[in-house]
Amino acid sequence: MRINEQIVLVTGGARGLGSEIVRAFAREGARIVVNYRRSEEAASNLVTEIGADRAVAIRADVTDDDDVRRLFTAAREHFGAPVTTVINNALVDFEFNGDARPTPETIRWEHFDTQLRGAVKATLSTTQAALSGMREIGFGRIVTIGTNLFQHPVVPYHDYTAAKAAALSLTRTLATDLGPDNITVNMVSGGLLRTTDASSATPEEVFDLIASGTPLRRVTEPAELADALLFFASPWSRAVTGQNLIVDGGLVKG
Repeated sequence: MRINEQIVLVTGGARGLGSEIVRAFAREGARIVVNYRRSEEAASNLVTEIGADRAVAIRADVTDDDDVRRLFTAAREHFGAPVTTVINNALVDFEFNGDARPTPETIRWEHFDTQLRGAVKATLSTTQAALSGMREIGFGRIVTIGTNLFQHPVVPYHDYTAAKAAALSLTRTLATDLGPDNITVNMVSGGLLRTTDASSATPEEVFDLIASGTPLRRVTEPAELADALLFFASPWSRAVTGQNLIVDGGLVKG
């Protein structure tokens, strides 16, 4: 299925990386569901930018199973067809600020629980809600946003990194189970992005340090990561599943 035939749900799609993902798919002609939790105005503005005939904003907390089911029902009612493509992008209550991060002495299990709910439970919930529609049409694409930090913890965000590593494991096991249904499941992992709401608290010297370690000598921008997602939704990736593509300017190898 070509991208311009797809109905793409982007969780946390109103701001930051999510909004660039929405724009990338819209540029290729897809119909878009812009999911948001608190950013109603930003989501509405993005729909206006794309066009109300091709995009809809729907509020849902993706860590809440009932909300997720309502999200998929509303998306299908709006477009008259099931969601074909799910981009698990929503970042739950996290800020990339190494100076303020919990240390091994101060971090609590609640920090891990919050991030696991956002990275793993949300991915499981959206996958389960999407399955019936994807099986109905015989096609599905699921892509989760990961991180290069579990391979190169330049800043040791213990809770966030552990949750994203778990999400990669879930990506690979889901790929095994869902492959016979022509549903692929992949991950795209960025590093620190310049700049999103979550990375706005990152000191400039951290950006400079990361840039100096990349072959491109710069920090990846949200639009560049968003473009890489298009591959996993496109016909060219039809034989690719269970993979983790790292998009960080070459900082992490393999």
